[in-house]
Amino acid sequence: MTSSCANHSLKLIFRQLFEKESSTYTYLLADALHPQKPALLIDPVDKTADRDLALVKELGLKLIYAINTHVHADHVTGSGLIKTKFPGVKSIISKASNAKVDLFVEPGDKIYFGDIFLEVRATPGHTLGCVTYVTGDGPNQPQPRMAFTGDTLLIRGCGRTDFQGGSSDKLYDSVHSQIFTLPKDALVYPAHDYKGFTVSTVGEEMLYNPRLSKDKETFKKIMQNLNLSYPKMMDVAVPANMVCGLQETKSEAC
Repeated sequence: MTSSCANHSLKLIFRQLFEKESSTYTYLLADALHPQKPALLIDPVDKTADRDLALVKELGLKLIYAINTHVHADHVTGSGLIKTKFPGVKSIISKASNAKVDLFVEPGDKIYFGDIFLEVRATPGHTLGCVTYVTGDGPNQPQPRMAFTGDTLLIRGCGRTDFQGGSSDKLYDSVHSQIFTLPKDALVYPAHDYKGFTVSTVGEEMLYNPRLSKDKETFKKIMQNLNLSYPKMMDVAVPANMVCGLQETKSEAC
């Protein structure tokens, strides 16, 4: 399944893709006006890597990065598999995640693909290493801005905070300081959705998110009483995702 959710600009090629077993969204972005059409994938899944790479080929793009918002616990990343099929691709994750990767990013870094860039914002809380990737602010960047929030901010929800160094206190602060400070028309694209939503806006989530529109103490009480079951894929996914999804990886970079 692919869908183009908005005509952000003629400059940006954008596709939202879905993996149904883990309800994961993968995002394909590319600079349409650059001669090589450089592209990146955000939060690829191993089970749909072939589909995503076929789309890259069909659109005539040059995939340069496979990036993750965090070390996922509910699916195995497709980054390592993609690298075996497209050897020039570099894997990216936050330095705070402590996973093996080609390139670490830290808050304030910019990831360029052609003349378009993503800004890295630290948004810990679901895990210690969570980051949000935000399209750049400037006359030559796509508008409205787009925030790829991983599990930090979901549409009318948020990621759990009870494992992998999670903290409801940190997640609340992350969302309010790093995401809710974006323009209200900025588009929110999460790593998952379980109810069929595809996109939201910062303004919508500030008003209607049943958890994060509350004060911090109320939010913390909500998170303490979720009583969620242990993630069924966690014992497989986390060790694999610490090495780009390829557990047999022996090198420092994957």
